[in-house]
Amino acid sequence: MNATVLAAPAQLLPAREQMAVTLMFHIIFVPFGIALPTMMLIANYKGLRHNDPVALRLARRWSHAAGLTFAVGAASGTVLSFEMGLLWPGLTGRFGEVFGLPFAIEGVLFFLEAILVAIYIFGWRRMRPWTHFRLGLPIPFVAIGGAFSIIAANSWMNQPSGFTLGPNGEITDVDPGAAILNKALPYELTHFLLAAYMAAGFTLASIYVVGWLKGRRDRYHRLGVLIPLTIAAALTPIQFVVGDLAAVAIFHDQPAKFAAMEVVTNSGDHQPEVLYGIYDSATNTVHGGISIPGLDSLLAGNSVDTYVQGLDQFPNSKPSNVTIVHWAFDTMAGIGTVLILLALWLALAYWRRRDVPGNRLFLWFAASAGVLTYIAVECGWIVTEVGRQPWIVYNIMRTEDAVTDASGLWVSFTVVLVLYLVLGIGTILVLRAMSRRWRDSDRTDDEDAVYGPRPEVVR
Repeated sequence: MNATVLAAPAQLLPAREQMAVTLMFHIIFVPFGIALPTMMLIANYKGLRHNDPVALRLARRWSHAAGLTFAVGAASGTVLSFEMGLLWPGLTGRFGEVFGLPFAIEGVLFFLEAILVAIYIFGWRRMRPWTHFRLGLPIPFVAIGGAFSIIAANSWMNQPSGFTLGPNGEITDVDPGAAILNKALPYELTHFLLAAYMAAGFTLASIYVVGWLKGRRDRYHRLGVLIPLTIAAALTPIQFVVGDLAAVAIFHDQPAKFAAMEVVTNSGDHQPEVLYGIYDSATNTVHGGISIPGLDSLLAGNSVDTYVQGLDQFPNSKPSNVTIVHWAFDTMAGIGTVLILLALWLALAYWRRRDVPGNRLFLWFAASAGVLTYIAVECGWIVTEVGRQPWIVYNIMRTEDAVTDASGLWVSFTVVLVLYLVLGIGTILVLRAMSRRWRDSDRTDDEDAVYGPRPEVVR
């Protein structure tokens, strides 16, 4: 254990653990908040355009699920907002005027999304069909705007800009616009939005795939698989390209993080790509794993002669747990590769038969895709946050300098843990109850008159 860790404040560990639990719980609901409105509107449009009651039934039920996940995400996100100020006063106190604007924008968009979601859910039987549909159209864009705001703040922490640092550490010449449009924003935002649509799409489809595996192969389940699975599968190869571009950007802008992601121990060219393996910080070596000669340099700079900085150049500023960052990155990349195979399988089958493959191996593959994608999402955030350590603002403020000096953080960590446990269990129980009620209803009002009662539908 190095001197930096020994000198760290006692509050640092519980503060980081609480923040990690909050982020990892909250991120479960964010993809649904971003992507589920798009999928329910696609089903809604299909139902109206083709007079398809099954598509309308899906749209209405997905809107109820969207309302629930939005509410739970709002609760966990509110805790996260408070934690930024309570756990990290050094960060918000010193840099609040620089990167605080995105949080204000996100707050406005959050309330706007809540209003629009409520109008959409309660408007099913109270509005004309196309009016109701059009009022739902802004929801995906507002959700993306909220994601933009939060990612802008996070990417700023990775690539701080929009201010001048004086000789005594004072902050001057603040430009919030430049802070929002920082260098890391384009690839972080694109990478996360694609991940959100993939996670929500694969997860939603997997629910109906499980129904297929149990023999429920009616049109309702077919459409429930086809809409979200097509969206997620179409975005998967794009995400792979964007992820590669993001890794190259990190190679140039955050070399210590890149060295941890690829567990590059000693600087030089012809760097191998090491799959997994355990990093030993005492000897700066890797034990185990699979090494592919020259591939890391090739991926970083399109040539095996590309010089890559290793962890040996960052003795006091390398991530606190290189193995975790490296394993998270390898897992995320590995899952992305596996999901490309699923996407290609679906594309080939649909091109040949215009249908979802009925092969049980494909169905088991598709049923597991939602869980796999969420693992990748969690790994992505581990790479982003743990990989930036020991900096909370890259190369400017160390995390230990931003943490609160208040006591009792283990107590607050326990409270948050219990709160999220209750929220998580409650959400699962409610979703299961909704699913059972829908499944047990052989004939529902939704199927006959989603927008009823109405003597005639006026379009």
